[in-house]
Amino acid sequence: MRKAMLLSLAFGLGLVVSQTSMGRSGEAVVVETSSVERETSADWPALKTYDEEHLAKIALPLGGIGTGTVSLGGRGDLRDWEIMNRPAKGFIPTRGSTGPFFAIFVKNPKGQTQARGLEGPIDRSQYEDASGSNVVNHGLPRFRQCRFAAAYPLGQVLLADPDMPVDVTLQAFNPLTPADADTSGMPVAILRYAVRNKTDQALRVSICGNIPNFIGNDASGQTKDFQGDLIAAGGRANRNQYREGLRVRGMFMDSEGVAPRAPHWGTMALTTPTQGEVTHRATWISGGWGSVSLDFWDDFSADGQLDERPAGKEDTPMASLAVSVEVPARQTVPVVFLLTWHFPNRMTWTPKNNEQDRIGNYYTTQYKDAWDVAEKVAPQIGVLEDKTLQFVRAFCDSDLPEVVKEAALFNLSTLRSQTCFRTEDGRFYGFEGCGNRGGCCHGSCTHVWNYENATPFLFGSLAMMMREVEFGQATNDEGMMSFRVNLPLDRAKEFGKAAADGQMGCIMKMYRDWQLSGNDETLRTLWPHVKKAVEFCWIPGGWDADKDGVMEGCQHNTMDVEYYGPNPQMGIWYLGALRAAEEMARYVGDDAFA
Repeated sequence: MRKAMLLSLAFGLGLVVSQTSMGRSGEAVVVETSSVERETSADWPALKTYDEEHLAKIALPLGGIGTGTVSLGGRGDLRDWEIMNRPAKGFIPTRGSTGPFFAIFVKNPKGQTQARGLEGPIDRSQYEDASGSNVVNHGLPRFRQCRFAAAYPLGQVLLADPDMPVDVTLQAFNPLTPADADTSGMPVAILRYAVRNKTDQALRVSICGNIPNFIGNDASGQTKDFQGDLIAAGGRANRNQYREGLRVRGMFMDSEGVAPRAPHWGTMALTTPTQGEVTHRATWISGGWGSVSLDFWDDFSADGQLDERPAGKEDTPMASLAVSVEVPARQTVPVVFLLTWHFPNRMTWTPKNNEQDRIGNYYTTQYKDAWDVAEKVAPQIGVLEDKTLQFVRAFCDSDLPEVVKEAALFNLSTLRSQTCFRTEDGRFYGFEGCGNRGGCCHGSCTHVWNYENATPFLFGSLAMMMREVEFGQATNDEGMMSFRVNLPLDRAKEFGKAAADGQMGCIMKMYRDWQLSGNDETLRTLWPHVKKAVEFCWIPGGWDADKDGVMEGCQHNTMDVEYYGPNPQMGIWYLGALRAAEEMARYVGDDAFA
């Protein structure tokens, strides 16, 4: 049974997996050769490891179910910032020419210093035009060697450089706990930089995170809200402020200028629960070409600490947070950062340009703002990691073929993408997939969502929510189920078209989810609607008007065409639905219908 459940995930969600020197330095005493061929963390399994030649297209999404994500790139960069209620493939927010990045400063007992961006080399293919590289932050000094190890949702970037006295492994994840949708729906990316001292001397090390406050910019170019008002009439006027709270310290980011009803209005935070000396900047200087980033680098690479700069009103101020720690000889010390966000204004994709177009996000009802997320997540990191590891280890240690495990586990990332979302009442919905800037094909399309089995086996409560919407909200008195659900739910039946394979599949999924959950109450509540959905097959001129067990009528289906007459594709769904309905009818005491 366990193997069957694991195998079922392989045919589950399968849309997107991979989108597969400045400053001062001194010499440090290095007594061993650096190598990225060292083992990954013994605590974290690695189902797939990518060498330096295969990093350019890796993007591992970090974020929870229904929260959006930011992707961890193969070289350790952060890309695809999709946290503002819409897809944003390829979007990297920038302040001037500088985007998000982390950096390291190292000082040995002799006072010699070195600094690097915490990223591996840029792929050669990204230096193809005459102007050089257009990669964000391409001017950073980097680690020479890099590998990427993945066992979703765990991503490890292994950085090494023979000229550096330390190796660094970035371990990044978002909690994923089967059967616990709330824990698996946290708007957080947890980034742990494990710094390994290769020398026989203690080192002073600083890790610095830099994130532009891009609230109000979701990469869509949208400037007006649903009422036609400017989203930021007087400029975004974003602001950063340093805070200290419950087990976290760091930068809180909000906006004075973005309209509070806009889908890209909200808050962000970059915090650390790590003990150590913390310095910060709420903004970088204003200046001409190159001078802005050079001012930062000269400041940080001098002593590993940050000096504040005069703050003013900006659309995209840069927030910087540095943590300084001692790393004993031959030891490894972790420095943890939390990237959190909170954007409450999800809008329907079937708008009528009124206040009802706002459908909201469930996760934002669980937290007050991005700072609240950080304060609540920080004390739980160890427990959240342990629960995630239990699932990933169990899966990776199974005897399924490696290619099946990779396909099944990595494609779970679709659950956390902007393909899926939860409205404020907690209900779960999905598109068919995502384009670069928007969801594709709305309404939890019944026949497309027939294809996936990951949700019911890992998050059965979410799957049952889909059944409640399909039968309880989207099925009319005649038994016709709209195969796309318009939102908000008072528009659920508006689409007004049925799909033969989708409707029959929902009947089968109702049986499956009842069997998996044992939820008799929901079955009895929804049974009258399920019965109507079966009877819809038999209406005059319907799919099986003569009730001979074969569909002959006009059958719209997942091929986006109409079938006429008997065919095995629809016939299999129909026979499966009849058999499932028989079992459910018998259980609820409707023996005549059975």
